[in-house]
Formats: sequence, C-alpha cells, structure tokens
Amino acid sequence: MLEIVKKYVIDENNNRLAVEIDIETFGKIEEILEDYGLYHLMIDDNDTESLSLEQAKEYYRSVSV
Repeated sequence: MLEIVKKYVIDENNNRLAVEIDIETFGKIEEILEDYGLYHLMIDDNDTESLSLEQAKEYYRSVSV
C-alpha cells in the first residue's frame, strides 16, 4: 500500500483546511486514479462500435494535451 506522508494546513482555530503532499506522491495518486478510471471506462463500455487504427490515433491526438 502507498504510504502517504502528509502535512496539514490549519487555521487559527486549529481546524484542518488542506493537506500538503510531496509531488512524487501526488504523481503516484494521479496515476492510480487515471488507471482506475480507464479500467472502468473499458469494462463499462457497452458500445459495440470499434474504431479503426487510424480513427483511434486521430481521436487520441484530439484529446491529448
């Protein structure tokens, strides 16, 4: 399991407002969430229509950052 070292940002009343984590941990969490989302998109896809390789490449280029 991923150990998350965190620091809390608190207000003057000692209420927790936010959490600070290092960038490496954030990257790992982000990757896990993306993989989880992609997995669910793949298993939940009820559309039987498939894209050709060129259509898939074009679609990927259109959604890539």
